[in-house]
Amino acid sequence: MTEINPVIEESWKKVLGEEFDKPYFRALKSFLVEEKQRVLVYPPGKNIFEAFNRTPFHNVKVVILGQDPYHGAGQAHGLCFSVPGGVAFPPSLQNIFRELQTDLDIPYPKSGNLSRWADQGVLLLNATLTVRANQAGSHQKQGWESFTDGAIQKLSEQRSKLVFLLWGKFAQNKKSLIDLSRHYVLEAPHPSPLSVYRGFFGCAHFSKANRLLVENGIKPIDWNLP
Repeated sequence: MTEINPVIEESWKKVLGEEFDKPYFRALKSFLVEEKQRVLVYPPGKNIFEAFNRTPFHNVKVVILGQDPYHGAGQAHGLCFSVPGGVAFPPSLQNIFRELQTDLDIPYPKSGNLSRWADQGVLLLNATLTVRANQAGSHQKQGWESFTDGAIQKLSEQRSKLVFLLWGKFAQNKKSLIDLSRHYVLEAPHPSPLSVYRGFFGCAHFSKANRLLVENGIKPIDWNLP
């Protein structure tokens, strides 16, 4: 099944190459092959590694961690919290845009596609890279977490001065993978409607991330979207 044979950007292939040969990844591939024979899986195969393909290893400046892809038709395209142009904004994404407006006075965008962030060095990484249609969390604990944890650890070990935005308890549990003497971690509640008023609104993570980048001589992110 060609789409599960990892077509991944060269710098990430170098960094994560050994993961593809590990028993957990072989088991994950078998699971995905069986799943795709029986049910609809999101995102499309070509988009599974989109976060890595859009943001090469040495280009990463900021990391935003999500849990798993959107499970509705046409929503997931391989970047956490992002949806393709023309797709209605899910509630969490609406709240992200509201905070962006409050924080940096950036107008509410027409598209929910966050590729422009990814192209500037924002790694939009879900912990789980696939999901069964209409079943949230259905591909958790099948091996993806080992792979994406490995990516976070490699960034932690081989890069420095990255800004990790950890929204919600799930993302905050990944803090143990990050060397806090080398990197910055900003934490806030998840932007979902259930928790957004507990401190996501007002967290100012977009301006804070840019401030940290500038202090380290790194070009800030232009958070504006089309």
